[in-house]
Parts: sequence; structure tokens; C-alpha cells
Amino acid sequence: MMKTVLLVDDSVTMLKSLQTALEISGFKVATATDGEAAMRLLRGGLRPDLVITDINMPHMDGLTFIRHARQTLRFTPILALTTEGQRAKRDEAKQLGATGWILKPALGSDLMKVVNQVLPTLMVA
Repeated sequence: MMKTVLLVDDSVTMLKSLQTALEISGFKVATATDGEAAMRLLRGGLRPDLVITDINMPHMDGLTFIRHARQTLRFTPILALTTEGQRAKRDEAKQLGATGWILKPALGSDLMKVVNQVLPTLMVA
């Protein structure tokens, strides 16, 4: 069964780049351009195996999204994707329920390395 990743980022270029890397690796990918759109997908019944979300987005930022998503996705890994390198932001994301942190720009191979660390059973040969 194909695993699903929810990608949330306000940069269409970043979404497409990460989506391509994940699809090449055998994942089904759902996308949203902000936290509000991602929450609509979750409320609509989407249950991804992994969430990767940007932190700095309009309408609903990634930290707020993580807090809300954790109410629905209690055990699903959530990776924060951002240009922010500040320790305080990382700590806040972790406190809200983020599983890990990826710094932008995340190249396909770097992304897959982290995805495979978080979901080792999903490694694609």
C-alpha cells in the first residue's frame, strides 16, 4: 500500500520540488499552501502517514498548524521545514508536537534521508 505524505508550504516551487522527490521515491503526496488549507484536508478525512510543514506561512503558520494537527494526528510524524535556524523555534515546534526539523533548501536526497529516518519501515529500495 502506497504511503501518503502531506506537504504544506506557501512556496509553490518548494511544494513541487519536494512533491517530485517524494513521488519518485514511491509516496502519494497531498499538498496545501498554508495551515488553513492543510487543516481543511485533515477535516475532510485525509490521514497521511507523514506531514512536512513549512513554519513561516500566511493565514495559519506552521507552528499553529502543528498544534491543531496534533489533535487529529496524534501519532503521525510531523517534520517542520523552514529557513529558521533558531533554537527557540525548534524547541517551540518540538513542544507543539513536531517530530523533527529540516532546514531549507531541502534537496531531494536530504529530504529522503530525513523521511527514512523518521519512517524507516517506508524506505524504498
